[in-house]
Amino acid sequence: QLELVASGGGLVQAGGSLRLSCTASGISLGFFAVGWFRQAPGKEREGISCISKDDSDTYYGDSVNGRVTITRDIASNTVYLQLNDLKPEDTAIYSCAADAVAEMCFLMRESPLARYDYRYWGQGTQVTVSS
Repeated sequence: QLELVASGGGLVQAGGSLRLSCTASGISLGFFAVGWFRQAPGKEREGISCISKDDSDTYYGDSVNGRVTITRDIASNTVYLQLNDLKPEDTAIYSCAADAVAEMCFLMRESPLARYDYRYWGQGTQVTVSS
């Protein structure tokens, strides 16, 4: 059984940076595609970034492209999402998900707002950006 813990959120001023972590226990994250999602109050859940199982494919949503980087560290069993140049509209709850079967990056690229039921989810971490 894979367990995911999302962390690293917080309150930051516009223009600042945060690094979110999605840390797994139970099974190596190397077997999974991992994605980051966010949901702001009153808005749909949005897939913003993904890394494929073999790290050959990454996806960044239009709303964050150029400002975020997703990386995987096998040693710490963690996928990181570096968020730079944060804007007030980035305020949301950020969650991570992992799936060993679904082509998550392909699905996210096709429809960032689609609500696929990926196999494992971490709890959300709040990111608040003040202007």
